[in-house]
Amino acid sequence: MRYTKDWKDYELIDCSDGEKLERWGDIILVRPDPQVIWKTPKTNPLWKKASAYYRRSKTGGGAWDVRGKMPPFWSIKYKDLTFNIKTMGFKHTGLFPEQAVNWDYTRELIRNAGRPVKVLNLFAYTGGASIAALSENAHVVHVDASKGMTQWAKENAVSSDLQDRSVRWIVDDCIKFVQREIRRGNKYDIIIMDPPSYGRGPGGEVWKLEDEVYNFVELCSELLYEDSLMMLINSYTTGLSASVMEYILGAVVKKKFGGSVESSEIGLPVTETGMILPCGASAIWKKTGEK
Repeated sequence: MRYTKDWKDYELIDCSDGEKLERWGDIILVRPDPQVIWKTPKTNPLWKKASAYYRRSKTGGGAWDVRGKMPPFWSIKYKDLTFNIKTMGFKHTGLFPEQAVNWDYTRELIRNAGRPVKVLNLFAYTGGASIAALSENAHVVHVDASKGMTQWAKENAVSSDLQDRSVRWIVDDCIKFVQREIRRGNKYDIIIMDPPSYGRGPGGEVWKLEDEVYNFVELCSELLYEDSLMMLINSYTTGLSASVMEYILGAVVKKKFGGSVESSEIGLPVTETGMILPCGASAIWKKTGEK
């Protein structure tokens, strides 16, 4: 499993019985997590002192139960990057801290490329990968169907003092955008995608990951140069394992361009127990040894 130990402003303090205890800067949150099926003792006193708890409803959904001082939003840093955080519906905070291991991987690849790098970030959410790529002076195209998430990503760029870097912020359905880029003849050195399990585009387009991912990878492969650097797929869908994504990249991208493919779970270290909490999976195609 891949993970980073470099977080200072975020900490997964403990997790047990379907919940995780987290520190986001100075704010302590308790959120549900379906992966946490073990029932270790909740001895850390912060379990009872959190600023907010996300409580699931028996009828679906849930809501935040705020107990302490809670700002409407606040910021945390990862290395030289700054992200704006707030409690949202469906237990989210606007950032997936386990993705930092992929940000680091992407940054190193850009840094060592020895040439200008164009990055396409699809289903880009609040822009963690976009901000990471901008920090290395890549030209970034950030695409997400949500206007609100794209605005949040712009604010993260400002907070990281990267607002003047080369970036296009696109609110669009990712499939339609890729199809247009193919017709335009545009190409990218790095393609990153973090597709949802299920969703709808701005025009009501339905996306179901298991039905779409293979064809979408085929489509995206048309946006790669012969000497492109990487395609990275991340998934939080239980039915789409790291190995399955690796096989897809191997069957489509490696077959077409050569290189290598790897995959693994990504996770977060748990301070209290020393365990690593699985948080998703990533597969990476890389044009090994070529610039």
